[in-house]
Amino acid sequence: MTIKVLLADDQAMIRRGLRLILEDQDDISVIAEAADGAEAISLARQLRPDVCLVDIRMPKLDGIEVTRALAGPGVTDPLRVIVVTTFDLDEYVYGALRGGAAGFVLKDAGPALLIEAVRAAHNGEALVSPSVTLRLLKHLNETQAIPRGPAGQSPLSARELDVVQAIARGRTNQEIASELFISLSTVKSHLSGIQSKLGVRNRTEIAVWAWENHIVNAASR
Repeated sequence: MTIKVLLADDQAMIRRGLRLILEDQDDISVIAEAADGAEAISLARQLRPDVCLVDIRMPKLDGIEVTRALAGPGVTDPLRVIVVTTFDLDEYVYGALRGGAAGFVLKDAGPALLIEAVRAAHNGEALVSPSVTLRLLKHLNETQAIPRGPAGQSPLSARELDVVQAIARGRTNQEIASELFISLSTVKSHLSGIQSKLGVRNRTEIAVWAWENHIVNAASR
């Protein structure tokens, strides 16, 4: 099955480079490009791509607004959005989490990570490069951007906390199953229960909750 991708970036050179990287893969096809946020939303709603790669800073509407419109709370049949960022300059990237972003990749990330992120999003998982994971979640922890319940009051079971820790370290469902010696279906069942108990929408918000509540720290990555 071919993964259909929408690219949204105001720089034509970057869009061209991303297209070359992605279309070098047999299972990925770039079906559209957008030069600003408004065009990205319009094309995404019209074409329904499997994955949208969205720059954080664009004319008309930025990446956070695009993410909210395509994947945010209340969106029927949300799309999978990966936010592309330089991060060092984008202190407000955390806002995309609240908008339902499935992952984050750096603009200078290597081709392998970009391709892996697209495939992960298509499979319903989230991929954030390790360097971004540490810095982004530390930033979220410092700013308390996404409020949670009082620290120390975890509604999760011991096994669910194991799964949360693995998610916060960027593990995929298959990796979690292998590490915890449980089946893939059991991992998915735990994920569903965790999301319900924490009131979060996706894996990235689970990771944020873990960092804000000190379930995982930099030393245990």
